[in-house]
Amino acid sequence: MTRVSSHAEVDADARALASVVRMRILRLCLDEALTNKQIAERLGKDPATTYHHVRTLAARGFLAAEAERRGARGAREIPYRATKKSWRTDIGEAGSRLLIETFLEEVAEAPPSSVVASRLGVRLGSEAYEQLHRRLGDLLQEYADLEPDPEGTPYSIFVAVHEDVARGRRARDSNP
Repeated sequence: MTRVSSHAEVDADARALASVVRMRILRLCLDEALTNKQIAERLGKDPATTYHHVRTLAARGFLAAEAERRGARGAREIPYRATKKSWRTDIGEAGSRLLIETFLEEVAEAPPSSVVASRLGVRLGSEAYEQLHRRLGDLLQEYADLEPDPEGTPYSIFVAVHEDVARGRRARDSNP
């Protein structure tokens, strides 16, 4: 039976994801379980700051704590792994900008030769737009469902489709 989320739960999930730092934590913990200290080191952040974000993500089920372990100096460590819950979670109206900001931070750290980008302008009717949206979603889901290759290179995929407002204005303004 499919569980229907209440509006309050959907809103709480969206708020939990409403941070570039949290989105980056989820990506870091996708392939391997990391402790708060490891997360902080990889992001260049203070562990106290990342701990707040880790706790928020874990509380909403976006991160799962794995078995406690002892660190190099005997300190108690809890590694966290992303649950992939965020893949289909509605992140609200501000979500697209958040994803773009996250993308820009990650791409700034990527070797330039590893970034492949394309840009295309099209003019589509509603049926063709829905088909594009569905096909892109299906393609991304196909790759999300693949079993990760432990020896493979980690990649991130960012796709954005937006109305080209300036092109639309010119076309409307030039037609009497």
